[in-house]
Amino acid sequence: MLLLIEGEGNKARPTYLEASSTIFRERRERCKQESEIYPFVDFIMSKKRGLSLEEKREKMLQIFYDSQDFFLLKELEKLGPKKGVISQSVKDVIQSLVDDDLVAKDKIGISVYFWSLPSCAGNQLRSVRQKLESDLQGSNKKLAELVDQCDALKKGREESEERTEALAQLQDIEKKHKELKNEMVQFADNDPATLEAMRAAIEVAHQSANRWTDNIFTLRQWCSNNFPQAKEQLEHLYTEAGITEDFDYLELSSFPVISSSHDPETPKQLLVEDQA
Repeated sequence: MLLLIEGEGNKARPTYLEASSTIFRERRERCKQESEIYPFVDFIMSKKRGLSLEEKREKMLQIFYDSQDFFLLKELEKLGPKKGVISQSVKDVIQSLVDDDLVAKDKIGISVYFWSLPSCAGNQLRSVRQKLESDLQGSNKKLAELVDQCDALKKGREESEERTEALAQLQDIEKKHKELKNEMVQFADNDPATLEAMRAAIEVAHQSANRWTDNIFTLRQWCSNNFPQAKEQLEHLYTEAGITEDFDYLELSSFPVISSSHDPETPKQLLVEDQA
């Protein structure tokens, strides 16, 4: 059962409601909702909204403008909470003001001092305005020059039958030029300069290969002289490394160069003469 007090003062009278009655269930549900919502609403309403970064910057700047004095960072961290800026965020706020040239910073001895005067902010804004005005004038001047150039280029290029025919011929010539360039690429491997470069590269590769072959022979001789008792082990090692009995210096004429022709199905083989 639910005891319900109706009325106020002397007129108040108790009323008992059965648990199965509709009024009992409605009152119980209303009390449950109010007990869940009201504490949360009170918490939200009582919670103080924090300052934004811009508001913190304004508060810290006001400290400088009001005092027109020099401050250490520790001093600013003590003054910040009086303006609503927590001490933990004072350093970041001051640094952002320094980055924007709204607060000056200088190291004197082992201490770093910060200051800002209303006149400094005004001078900075005037400097920014002058720069923007100068940039605007330069942009307007460049725009006028481009407009004049555009008008000058339009002269003599009015639409006409003769101009249309000339443009069509130009397109045909450019198309033909592109086709010829593509055809030249197909014959690039047969270009004399390309073949000469290939011969030079083969000569360099041939000399390098024989130089390393000579180094291998020298190393084998050194191993044989210093480790005669390990002859079998060394021979096994040489075989694993690919150094067999037929290992010898390379002959240049034994390396043909494959050159692609205009028809890829009929490749030609260019034999480089032995220059040894």
